[in-house]
Parts: sequence; structure tokens; C-alpha cells
Amino acid sequence: MILWFTLVQVGLAVLAGVVAVAAGLIGRRPGDVTVGALALIELLLVVQIVVAIIAPFAGNAPSGSLLEFWTYLVSAALVPIAGVAWALIERSRWSTVIMGVAALAVAVMVWRMHVIWTVQVA
Repeated sequence: MILWFTLVQVGLAVLAGVVAVAAGLIGRRPGDVTVGALALIELLLVVQIVVAIIAPFAGNAPSGSLLEFWTYLVSAALVPIAGVAWALIERSRWSTVIMGVAALAVAVMVWRMHVIWTVQVA
């Protein structure tokens, strides 16, 4: 994975998470911007899945545990979907907080995936 792509993902996830948590705590319901931010994070995760499938064939194998990497990637891809689904079903201020926490969790997972791919020694 490329460092700048990871930093963009982490930055977007943190920004979306902080905005969503703040909006939920002040009593706002989930808006299109919050749902759109999680949708963008999900799109970037889909791109990352494609890159992770192709990269080993180009000679760029992960440095760490492949099982751990894919566990994080699949989890990170499911969390925004669950957060958006909850927000669309419930439409309360707490679903906005849940979406924010989901985005922050994805930020941590994405950074961990980067560490596994590029830094760890197997």
C-alpha cells in the first residue's frame, strides 16, 4: 500500500468520525454528508481490497501476517456498511454517534493494515 493513500484514508475517516460524533452529541440526526463520508471511506476500502489482491502478483507481498491483514480489511469494510445501515433504519442522533465511532475504528484498522503491509517483519 502506498503511504499517501493510507494517510488519505485515515484522514478522511478521522475527519468523518469527529464530525459525526460531534453532530450526534449536539443532537443532530445523520445527514447526507455524514452518510456520504462513510460511503467515500467504503469506496476507498474497496480500492484497497483490489490493490491488496493485485499487489502480491506485482512482487509487493505484505511484511506481516496475511491473516491479520485480511481480517482487518474485511472488518474495516463491514463496519461502515453497518453504521450506515443503522443510521438509515434508526435516524436518531445516536446513530450519528455510532457512524462517527465506526469511522474512527476504520481509521485505526487502516493504519494497522498499513503497518502490517509495509513495516512488520514476518
